[in-house]
Amino acid sequence: MQLIDGKALANKVQTEVAEEVERLKQEKNVVPGLAVILVGDDPASHAYVKMKAKACEKVGFYSITHNMPDTISQSEIIQIIEMMNANPHIDGILVQLPLPKHIDTDKILEVIDPKKDVDGFHAYNVGRLVTNLDSFVPCTPLGVMKMFEAYDIDLEGKDVCVVGASNIVGKPMAALLLNANATVTVTHIYTKDLKAHTAKADIVVVGVGVPGLIKEDMVKEGAVVIDIGINRIEDGSLVGDVDFPKVSKKCSYITPVPGGVGPMTIAMLLSNTLKAAKARA
Repeated sequence: MQLIDGKALANKVQTEVAEEVERLKQEKNVVPGLAVILVGDDPASHAYVKMKAKACEKVGFYSITHNMPDTISQSEIIQIIEMMNANPHIDGILVQLPLPKHIDTDKILEVIDPKKDVDGFHAYNVGRLVTNLDSFVPCTPLGVMKMFEAYDIDLEGKDVCVVGASNIVGKPMAALLLNANATVTVTHIYTKDLKAHTAKADIVVVGVGVPGLIKEDMVKEGAVVIDIGINRIEDGSLVGDVDFPKVSKKCSYITPVPGGVGPMTIAMLLSNTLKAAKARA
């Protein structure tokens, strides 16, 4: 069993991004800029945004966070996004999800200029991803693809089971895997027999937010397991969606939680923002 070290890989990506940022500054006098919109006081969202701001600083980006109360109206959020769309110094716009219930998330995401949609959630970028055209790809699935590449895990012809069908992780993950010529099964909350699908897969990718959902008997010997889930359990510790101590004994490769996919998500956000800045330059 080999651990896929997301932390080390993310550091490598960040170093490469920082070098390119320096080059952009020298040659084109362009500093990549990222604007984050944070609504409400959800502790997890605040923690994520803080980590993103820290990463931006580390690689030499200009970043700004718009903190808004959860009482803010939809039209006010739209106004701020439109202001960012028009700002030539902002290359990436990110709306931290989830948004309060009175806000229509789809409507908000559609207001973002697709050229600044570094989260890859705009319908324009989703369509380009599905048709295998160059686009901004959601950061978590993109980070997983980067892991496969770094560890020489061949996807062509492999049976891959994606557990979870969210717009943020499951669906774009499935599209990327299809584009890489894998045979993809997508399972979700209405899937009748989850084990029947995971047990025959060469690669299992899970991201549903259910601690220990994937058990030892649900994974075949030598499988590759990518655990995107991150859950805080009663004792305060962080665990994934996979029963790591038992499942890891059967795997050829597995991601730990924490230190697996999480750091790669932020690294890919930096990479996407740099891509947008280079397009501007």
